[in-house]
Amino acid sequence: MSLFVIADLHLSFSSDKPMDVFFGWNDHVLRLEKNWNERVSAGDTVVIPGDISWAMSLSGALEDFKFIDSLNGRKIILKGNHDYWWSTKTKAENFFKENGITSLEILHNSFCAYENIGICGTRGWINDGTEPQDKKVILREAQRLERSIIGAKEAGLEPTVFLHYPPVYGLDRNDEIMDVLHKYEIKLCFYGHLHGYAHKNAIIGEREGIEFRLISGDYLHFCPYDITNLVISHKK
Repeated sequence: MSLFVIADLHLSFSSDKPMDVFFGWNDHVLRLEKNWNERVSAGDTVVIPGDISWAMSLSGALEDFKFIDSLNGRKIILKGNHDYWWSTKTKAENFFKENGITSLEILHNSFCAYENIGICGTRGWINDGTEPQDKKVILREAQRLERSIIGAKEAGLEPTVFLHYPPVYGLDRNDEIMDVLHKYEIKLCFYGHLHGYAHKNAIIGEREGIEFRLISGDYLHFCPYDITNLVISHKK
Protein backbone atom coordinates (compact mmCIF):
# COMPACT_ATOMS: atom_id res chain seq x y z
CA MET A 1 0.00 0.00 0.00
CA SER A 2 1.47 3.32 -1.12
CA LEU A 3 1.08 6.90 0.09
CA PHE A 4 0.34 9.67 -2.42
CA VAL A 5 -0.30 13.40 -2.20
CA ILE A 6 -1.83 16.07 -4.43
CA ALA A 7 -3.37 19.43 -3.47
CA ASP A 8 -5.55 21.99 -5.23
CA LEU A 9 -8.03 19.89 -7.19
CA HIS A 10 -10.30 22.97 -7.58
CA LEU A 11 -13.32 20.92 -8.57
CA SER A 12 -16.52 22.66 -9.66
CA PHE A 13 -19.06 20.09 -10.85
CA SER A 14 -21.93 22.12 -9.39
CA SER A 15 -20.54 25.65 -9.74
CA ASP A 16 -19.55 27.87 -12.61
CA LYS A 17 -15.83 28.06 -12.01
CA PRO A 18 -13.98 26.76 -15.09
CA MET A 19 -10.28 26.35 -14.39
CA ASP A 20 -9.22 25.99 -18.02
CA VAL A 21 -9.06 29.79 -18.27
CA PHE A 22 -5.72 29.42 -16.45
CA PHE A 23 -2.57 28.23 -18.18
CA GLY A 24 -1.96 24.50 -17.75
CA TRP A 25 -5.45 23.74 -16.40
CA ASN A 26 -7.09 22.58 -19.65
CA ASP A 27 -9.14 19.40 -19.12
CA HIS A 28 -7.62 19.11 -15.67
CA VAL A 29 -10.43 16.95 -14.24
CA LEU A 30 -10.16 14.38 -17.04
CA ARG A 31 -6.38 14.35 -16.72
CA LEU A 32 -6.61 14.01 -12.95
CA GLU A 33 -9.06 11.10 -13.16
CA LYS A 34 -6.94 9.22 -15.71
CA ASN A 35 -3.63 9.80 -13.92
CA TRP A 36 -5.10 9.02 -10.49
CA ASN A 37 -6.64 5.69 -11.43
CA GLU A 38 -3.55 4.63 -13.37
CA ARG A 39 -1.26 5.27 -10.39
CA VAL A 40 -3.34 4.79 -7.26
CA SER A 41 -4.66 1.37 -6.25
CA ALA A 42 -7.65 0.57 -4.05
CA GLY A 43 -5.47 -0.07 -1.00
CA ASP A 44 -3.42 3.14 -1.31
CA THR A 45 -3.85 6.42 0.60
CA VAL A 46 -3.93 9.89 -0.97
CA VAL A 47 -3.56 13.10 1.06
CA ILE A 48 -5.29 16.17 -0.46
CA PRO A 49 -4.08 19.34 1.35
CA GLY A 50 -6.78 21.82 0.49
CA ASP A 51 -8.60 23.74 -2.24
CA ILE A 52 -10.72 20.73 -3.04
CA SER A 53 -13.98 22.31 -4.23
CA TRP A 54 -15.18 25.77 -5.22
CA ALA A 55 -18.61 25.07 -3.68
CA MET A 56 -19.96 27.38 -0.99
CA SER A 57 -21.64 24.66 1.10
CA LEU A 58 -21.41 20.94 1.85
CA SER A 59 -24.47 20.26 -0.28
CA GLY A 60 -23.03 22.32 -3.10
CA ALA A 61 -19.85 20.25 -2.99
CA LEU A 62 -21.65 16.90 -3.11
CA GLU A 63 -20.87 16.15 -6.77
CA ASP A 64 -17.22 17.05 -6.18
CA PHE A 65 -17.07 14.70 -3.18
CA LYS A 66 -18.73 11.95 -5.22
CA PHE A 67 -16.10 12.37 -7.92
CA ILE A 68 -13.26 12.08 -5.40
CA ASP A 69 -14.97 9.12 -3.74
CA SER A 70 -15.15 7.35 -7.12
CA LEU A 71 -11.37 7.52 -7.51
CA ASN A 72 -9.16 4.71 -6.24
CA GLY A 73 -7.92 4.60 -2.68
CA ARG A 74 -8.51 6.17 0.69
CA LYS A 75 -8.44 9.99 0.74
CA ILE A 76 -7.45 12.29 3.60
CA ILE A 77 -8.53 15.89 3.07
CA LEU A 78 -7.43 19.18 4.66
CA LYS A 79 -8.87 22.68 4.38
CA GLY A 80 -7.57 25.18 1.82
CA ASN A 81 -8.21 28.91 1.52
CA HIS A 82 -10.89 28.36 -1.16
CA ASP A 83 -12.77 25.58 0.62
CA TYR A 84 -15.73 27.78 1.58
CA TRP A 85 -17.88 24.66 1.94
CA TRP A 86 -15.82 23.64 4.97
CA SER A 87 -17.89 23.08 8.10
CA THR A 88 -17.09 21.28 11.34
CA LYS A 89 -15.39 17.90 11.17
CA THR A 90 -18.49 16.22 12.64
CA LYS A 91 -20.88 17.86 10.16
CA ALA A 92 -18.69 16.87 7.23
CA GLU A 93 -18.37 13.28 8.45
CA ASN A 94 -22.15 13.03 8.96
CA PHE A 95 -22.73 14.50 5.49
CA PHE A 96 -20.40 11.93 3.95
CA LYS A 97 -22.18 9.11 5.78
CA GLU A 98 -25.63 10.34 4.75
CA ASN A 99 -24.57 10.48 1.10
CA GLY A 100 -22.71 7.17 0.91
CA ILE A 101 -19.25 8.71 0.64
CA THR A 102 -16.97 6.16 2.26
CA SER A 103 -13.38 6.86 1.20
CA LEU A 104 -12.92 10.45 2.48
CA GLU A 105 -11.51 11.34 5.90
CA ILE A 106 -11.26 14.83 7.42
CA LEU A 107 -7.94 15.96 8.92
CA HIS A 108 -8.71 18.89 11.23
CA ASN A 109 -7.38 19.29 14.78
CA SER A 110 -6.47 15.64 14.46
CA PHE A 111 -4.18 13.16 12.73
CA CYS A 112 -4.60 10.11 10.54
CA ALA A 113 -2.48 6.96 10.44
CA TYR A 114 -0.74 5.46 7.46
CA GLU A 115 1.04 2.33 8.70
CA ASN A 116 3.38 3.76 11.37
CA ILE A 117 3.32 7.29 9.92
CA GLY A 118 1.19 10.05 11.44
CA ILE A 119 -0.46 12.17 8.74
CA CYS A 120 -0.49 15.60 10.39
CA GLY A 121 -1.41 19.04 9.17
CA THR A 122 -3.59 22.11 8.92
CA ARG A 123 -4.35 24.86 6.42
CA GLY A 124 -1.68 27.32 7.53
CA TRP A 125 -1.94 30.99 6.53
CA ILE A 126 -0.14 33.92 4.97
CA ASN A 127 2.33 35.94 7.00
CA ASP A 128 3.01 39.16 5.12
CA GLY A 129 2.04 41.55 7.90
CA THR A 130 -0.50 43.47 5.82
CA GLU A 131 -3.59 42.61 7.89
CA PRO A 132 -3.67 42.76 11.74
CA GLN A 133 -6.16 39.87 11.95
CA ASP A 134 -3.72 37.60 10.14
CA LYS A 135 -1.69 37.25 13.34
CA LYS A 136 -4.60 35.62 15.18
CA VAL A 137 -5.27 33.25 12.29
CA ILE A 138 -1.60 32.25 12.07
CA LEU A 139 -1.41 31.53 15.80
CA ARG A 140 -4.59 29.42 15.63
CA GLU A 141 -3.22 27.46 12.68
CA ALA A 142 0.08 26.86 14.49
CA GLN A 143 -1.88 25.54 17.50
CA ARG A 144 -3.88 23.21 15.26
CA LEU A 145 -0.70 21.89 13.71
CA GLU A 146 0.82 21.31 17.13
CA ARG A 147 -2.26 19.41 18.34
CA SER A 148 -2.11 17.25 15.22
CA ILE A 149 1.56 16.41 15.74
CA ILE A 150 1.17 15.75 19.48
CA GLY A 151 -1.75 13.41 18.80
CA ALA A 152 0.28 11.41 16.30
CA LYS A 153 3.27 11.16 18.60
CA GLU A 154 1.09 10.07 21.55
CA ALA A 155 -0.27 7.31 19.30
CA GLY A 156 3.29 6.13 18.67
CA LEU A 157 3.39 7.38 15.07
CA GLU A 158 6.14 9.23 13.21
CA PRO A 159 4.67 12.61 12.10
CA THR A 160 4.84 13.87 8.53
CA VAL A 161 3.31 17.30 7.91
CA PHE A 162 0.95 18.42 5.15
CA LEU A 163 -0.11 22.07 4.79
CA HIS A 164 -2.07 24.07 2.27
CA TYR A 165 -0.07 27.29 2.54
CA PRO A 166 3.73 27.13 2.20
CA PRO A 167 5.48 27.87 5.51
CA VAL A 168 8.44 29.23 3.52
CA TYR A 169 8.29 30.97 0.15
CA GLY A 170 11.21 32.70 -1.52
CA LEU A 171 12.78 34.70 1.30
CA ASP A 172 9.56 34.77 3.34
CA ARG A 173 9.09 32.64 6.44
CA ASN A 174 6.03 31.88 8.55
CA ASP A 175 7.70 31.97 11.95
CA GLU A 176 4.81 30.47 13.93
CA ILE A 177 4.43 27.42 11.70
CA MET A 178 8.18 26.95 11.35
CA ASP A 179 8.60 27.10 15.13
CA VAL A 180 6.20 24.15 15.49
CA LEU A 181 8.02 22.17 12.80
CA HIS A 182 11.34 22.69 14.57
CA LYS A 183 9.94 22.07 18.06
CA TYR A 184 8.82 18.58 17.05
CA GLU A 185 11.80 17.91 14.76
CA ILE A 186 9.69 17.54 11.63
CA LYS A 187 11.93 16.65 8.71
CA LEU A 188 9.43 16.47 5.85
CA CYS A 189 6.70 18.95 4.88
CA PHE A 190 4.40 19.03 1.84
CA TYR A 191 2.41 22.09 0.77
CA GLY A 192 0.22 23.34 -2.08
CA HIS A 193 -1.50 26.67 -2.85
CA LEU A 194 1.06 27.96 -5.37
CA HIS A 195 0.12 28.09 -9.04
CA GLY A 196 1.60 29.17 -12.34
CA TYR A 197 4.19 31.93 -12.02
CA ALA A 198 4.33 31.46 -8.23
CA HIS A 199 6.06 28.09 -8.74
CA LYS A 200 9.35 29.80 -9.49
CA ASN A 201 9.83 31.04 -5.90
CA ALA A 202 8.64 27.82 -4.26
CA ILE A 203 11.03 26.13 -1.85
CA ILE A 204 11.61 22.60 -3.11
CA GLY A 205 14.33 20.86 -1.18
CA GLU A 206 15.97 21.42 2.18
CA ARG A 207 15.72 24.60 4.19
CA GLU A 208 16.56 24.82 7.89
CA GLY A 209 16.98 21.05 8.03
CA ILE A 210 13.46 20.37 6.71
CA GLU A 211 12.69 18.86 3.29
CA PHE A 212 9.92 20.84 1.57
CA ARG A 213 7.93 19.64 -1.46
CA LEU A 214 5.39 21.58 -3.52
CA ILE A 215 2.42 19.38 -4.42
CA SER A 216 -0.20 21.69 -5.98
CA GLY A 217 -2.20 20.01 -8.75
CA ASP A 218 -0.87 22.02 -11.66
CA TYR A 219 2.72 21.69 -10.45
CA LEU A 220 2.28 17.89 -10.46
CA HIS A 221 0.51 18.04 -13.86
CA PHE A 222 -2.48 16.49 -12.05
CA CYS A 223 -0.63 13.27 -11.28
CA PRO A 224 -0.80 12.14 -7.64
CA TYR A 225 2.76 12.04 -6.28
CA ASP A 226 3.94 8.76 -4.73
CA ILE A 227 5.77 9.80 -1.56
CA THR A 228 6.03 6.36 0.06
CA ASN A 229 9.80 6.01 -0.23
CA LEU A 230 10.39 9.69 0.59
CA VAL A 231 8.41 9.41 3.82
CA ILE A 232 10.15 6.17 4.82
CA SER A 233 13.58 7.67 4.14
CA HIS A 234 12.87 10.60 6.50
CA LYS A 235 11.83 8.45 9.43
CA LYS A 236 14.02 8.94 12.47
